[in-house]
Amino acid sequence: MKKNLLSRLNDLTKVSSRAAFSDMEQQIKKYKYGSDAFMQILESRYSCHAFTNHPVSESKLDMILDAGRLAPSASNNQPTRIWVVKSEEALAKLRTVHPCYNAPVVLIVGCRNEEAWIRPSDGVNSAKTDAAILLTHLMLTATDVGLANMWIWDFDPSKIREVLPQTREHGIYALLAIGHAAVGEGKPLDLHSRRKSIEELVSQL
Repeated sequence: MKKNLLSRLNDLTKVSSRAAFSDMEQQIKKYKYGSDAFMQILESRYSCHAFTNHPVSESKLDMILDAGRLAPSASNNQPTRIWVVKSEEALAKLRTVHPCYNAPVVLIVGCRNEEAWIRPSDGVNSAKTDAAILLTHLMLTATDVGLANMWIWDFDPSKIREVLPQTREHGIYALLAIGHAAVGEGKPLDLHSRRKSIEELVSQL
C-alpha cells in the first residue's frame, strides 16, 4: 500500500510539473522574448492624434523616463533635458501654444549645443541627434508599456519658452504627447502604413 501511495504521489508530481511547464510555455508565447518582441513594439507604434483624459500611471511614466536616461549620446556628453508637463496648470499653459491632442502627459525634450560633442572634421553639433535618439527611447518605451504617443514637431519653441520659462536655457527639440488613445480619432492615419520597400531604402555596397 505504501508503494502504491508513493507511486501515485510521483504521478501527481509529474502532472504538476507538466502543468507548470505548459503554463511557462504559454507565458513565453504571450510575451515573446527576444527580437520578435522588439519588432512587435516597432510595428505597433503609431502617431496618436487624440487621447482620453485617463491618467498615466507613475510607474509607467518612471519606466519611460528611465529609458530616456539610458539613451546614448555622442561621446556620452548627454546634452539633453526632459520636462514632464502633467499638472493642470502646466498643461493649460502648454496648450495655448499647441493643443497636444488632449494628452494628459507631455514630455518636452530639449538640448544644449554648448554641452554636445562637435565633429572635428566639419563642426557638426550632435545635440539634435542626441535629442532625437533620446526621444525615440521615450516613444518606443511608451509603446511597450501600452501607452499611445505622438512625436510633435510643429510648434514655435519661442512661445513654449514664454509660457514655460523653465525651458529657456535649452533649445527645445520636440514634444512627446503620451496617454491612452481615444476611440476612433486615436487610431493610426492611413499614411502610417506607407513604407518604402527594403530595395528602395537600402543600397548594398
